[in-house]
Amino acid sequence: MKKRYMAITAMCLCASLLAGCQETPKDSIVREKGAASLKKYESADEALDAAADSSGAADGSQEGTGEGADAGRLRELLGAPERYENQASYEEGALVINTDAEVILPEASAMHTYGVSAMEADQDMIDRVTEAFFEGDKVYHMYSYTEWTKEDYQEEITRLKKYKAEGNLDPYDYGTDEEGNLMFDIDALIARDEEDMKNAPDEALKEEVKPSFGLEYVDGKGDEAQKAVDEDFWGIVETSHGNYEYHIKHEIGPGITIHIKKQREDLPDPREYTAWQEGQYLLDREGDESVTMTEERMKEMAGISLEDAQEMAEEPVKKLGWDWEVYGWDYAVFRRGEDWSKEDSAIDGGYYFHFTRVLDGAPLTYTDSYGGGLEDMDSTLEPWGYERCDVVVGDDGIQSVEICCPYEVGEIQTKNVKMMDFGSIMKIYEQMMEVSNADISDYEQQRTYNIRKITLGYSRIYDPSTENDKGLLVPVWDFFGGFDIKGEEYESKNSGEHSNQSFLTVNAVDGTVIDRGLGY
Repeated sequence: MKKRYMAITAMCLCASLLAGCQETPKDSIVREKGAASLKKYESADEALDAAADSSGAADGSQEGTGEGADAGRLRELLGAPERYENQASYEEGALVINTDAEVILPEASAMHTYGVSAMEADQDMIDRVTEAFFEGDKVYHMYSYTEWTKEDYQEEITRLKKYKAEGNLDPYDYGTDEEGNLMFDIDALIARDEEDMKNAPDEALKEEVKPSFGLEYVDGKGDEAQKAVDEDFWGIVETSHGNYEYHIKHEIGPGITIHIKKQREDLPDPREYTAWQEGQYLLDREGDESVTMTEERMKEMAGISLEDAQEMAEEPVKKLGWDWEVYGWDYAVFRRGEDWSKEDSAIDGGYYFHFTRVLDGAPLTYTDSYGGGLEDMDSTLEPWGYERCDVVVGDDGIQSVEICCPYEVGEIQTKNVKMMDFGSIMKIYEQMMEVSNADISDYEQQRTYNIRKITLGYSRIYDPSTENDKGLLVPVWDFFGGFDIKGEEYESKNSGEHSNQSFLTVNAVDGTVIDRGLGY
């Protein structure tokens, strides 16, 4: 809660800090996020035309930088360098902001603001996703398909008894309670499995269905069984290269989340915790002896080239027709257990691909944040998360897909919107990094932020108190990196070189701070 109050205080301080900046409107979009705020955005057509006229040799001046003339004009207009370096120390050295960052601009000569709304989660959307990823494949209702058979129960009973015979009474690392008693009761689970096995079927029922909301299923067993209707969709898809779990879930607010996960047949114990892990969390922990997984090992475990993996990921995403392109990639490690930093916990490897929407050459900036948070636990608002699409690919195809809250992009609201110059944005960044970490010495002896990337792109903002399914795409600056911590009993390092965590998001139009967790 203290951090939440700190964030709110930071927003208020930001308004006063920016009051003296000529380019910053008096009214903050943090306070006024609805349609009324659009009138405060001005078009920069005249400034852009002047910049274009004065940069006739833009193509030549950008040669060797990897940018086209459009990005060069935008960089010149905003006064943005290709790299920004600065180091600042606050709180008697307890807070250090070390900025050594590439400044990344989109391949666009201008940016606009767009109206945006939540895409309707109807049957057409479900059919589009199903055809993109599972065209021609049979889909079954998960409830009946995954019902345990007598054989399933017997396999687990045998496995648990083996653990017990070996003296392993806590095979899943549940730990102990305050009195030292094991949280996991292996005998109770064996007894329950033996009882459930008596009434279990010899084989599971495979009920073919059309993916949709509102399917009926049987809830409970025996005399207590009754029909129920599921508002979400849970299915199993049989394909020529393996089975997939297919889950389409309504969120609290207007969005939906689509999960596709390949079922593994190489797990010695299906109850053991497993997950796909992004490589960034391993690569950026420099000097940490607990991390034994190397980049070379991750690449080797992928078993497929980056180019071939990307082609696999792009094929179904393009079929969706939502103008999503690969924004970035990362190594992916499929691990088991809680000790995810060790090489011996890794089972498989692959690549993570982050897709994002691109509008007139400028992408929506990808960050780790899902958005759609609430300001406090007592809030009655229904939040709206960010649009995102993550695809994991291994040497035997797509392993995992997560699609969240797709948008319906409307018309341009302000064409060639006028943005603040880079120097003014950096003043806001440096002030706000200090303000938002003002009490860091209460928790840590020293924190050093390592900002490695400064990016200009789009982000969605909205006002959940008025309309939680409509918003605005605006250009924003994000500051990515990691941080080092030095405490009395704990130290950690994170270089931030591969990070997708944005520590500050600044509206490029009016300089106000956007809370990535909230989405406004």
